[in-house]
Amino acid sequence: MPAEEQENLREALKRVAVTLKRSDLPFALIGGYAVWARGGPEPEHDVDFMVADEDAGAAAALLADEGFQVVQPPEDWLFKVYTDGAMVDVIHRDSGEPATRAVVEDADEMEVLSILMPVLSGTELVVQRLNAMDEHSCDFGRQLPVARALREQVDWQRVRKETAHNDFAAAFVFLLERLSIVDVE
Repeated sequence: MPAEEQENLREALKRVAVTLKRSDLPFALIGGYAVWARGGPEPEHDVDFMVADEDAGAAAALLADEGFQVVQPPEDWLFKVYTDGAMVDVIHRDSGEPATRAVVEDADEMEVLSILMPVLSGTELVVQRLNAMDEHSCDFGRQLPVARALREQVDWQRVRKETAHNDFAAAFVFLLERLSIVDVE
């Protein structure tokens, strides 16, 4: 990714985070930039934040009132925010289920690009990524660097429990065990 596009993503991340911080709405940085904040590889696509499903309308209104371009795509699990030539996804459904405040608040205050903000826990990040795997999206090669980077920040027992229903996730955890990235249960 060209340096200018990467800088635009970073600026968008900061602007949206600062705006959300000024509100009373709980939110968390999720996705690739949350992984990056926790030591993983930097993403090249977009920035992701999560708000509880019950707060999605208020978050969209807040961001629009602050001058961001807010767009509701056909998907009903997120809205998109455009700023500085970059896209930010604000997600309010997690693996098909409404995101709850409890999930959003499973975050740690961390400094990201000089701004203190809530960043989803390593455990919840891995649970979400693995539960998103299905027959159309099952790229272990993309998940392996994430698991390696976050392995010491993750409650792997919880990951096993919360992803047990997903055969793709179970196979990935088995691979992590075989590669000695995580301990065998």
